[in-house]
Amino acid sequence: MAWRNSVRCIGRLHWKSLDVVDCRSLEKTDDIYEALLAHLKAATNAGAIRPSMTLFKHWENADNEIRVWNHQLIRYAGYGDGTGKPLGDPMNREFTEVARSLGWQPPVQPTPFDILPLVIQSGDDLKLYELPESAVMEVPVRHPRLPWFEGLQLRWYALPAISDMIFATGSEVYPCAPFNGWYMGTEIGARNLGDRQRYNQLPVIAEKMGMDTTKADNLWKDHALVALNEAILWSFEQEGVRIVDHHTASSEFMRFCKNEETSGRTPSADWSWIVPPVSGSATPVFHRSYQMEPEFPNYLLQQAPWKTQRGLRLLNENAK
Repeated sequence: MAWRNSVRCIGRLHWKSLDVVDCRSLEKTDDIYEALLAHLKAATNAGAIRPSMTLFKHWENADNEIRVWNHQLIRYAGYGDGTGKPLGDPMNREFTEVARSLGWQPPVQPTPFDILPLVIQSGDDLKLYELPESAVMEVPVRHPRLPWFEGLQLRWYALPAISDMIFATGSEVYPCAPFNGWYMGTEIGARNLGDRQRYNQLPVIAEKMGMDTTKADNLWKDHALVALNEAILWSFEQEGVRIVDHHTASSEFMRFCKNEETSGRTPSADWSWIVPPVSGSATPVFHRSYQMEPEFPNYLLQQAPWKTQRGLRLLNENAK
């Protein structure tokens, strides 16, 4: 129901298929880590992604608070090279520094796609855990008609597992309840790899396509964006990893809305999140408005733990 009520998610047609694993009895960080590894394995499912949520203890007080400090269970590190040129994912630079302060050592030769460790908190216990290679399925990005695309050496991980949101029932809150669906292609192609403040690959791709990136009216960004999104969808399909294109996802969301209305519920949605970042007006979700009346149960944002007074204390106490 929390998935059904999540106003930012376009994939809610499948809300009844969510697998929920009850781990509310776990308290030790080692046990939580093992449960997260089990989540990654079961949800990745060798590419046939399963919507999953692993539920840990509800919040009673600060002494028993359980949190995963990562935004997602799988994420790439972000570095600065001292010249202002980023390496890796700039979105994760702050958390990368948190991990390093807890003792994580990046590879001797850092790459744009270094997997970050998990940072797990249980009460006052804060520990860092490396993810084994076997826990992370990645997809190398290629293009069906542009052979040079493979030379860009782009890749992305198969499982988008959000790990820093609160699961709220209306009477209880669970600060650690990692959950996942499967990717919509534009999340990777239009945002993660395409955004200027992320991997910023559109200028690189446009230049490879022989386009002049000094002018806007030749639509070089649009051409590069379509090529990148096509590459993502094709690559995931070639590797047997479940993914959905934005046109199919939009049509499915319209079916979800119809199902909700048939059931006597009014679907709530954040238009700015539901409309895809590519070809928005070519999808049916663009052409209607939505109410914004979120209900419980739901997934809620929470402040980054290292920005809280308690988190800062734990970080200082555990700094290496």
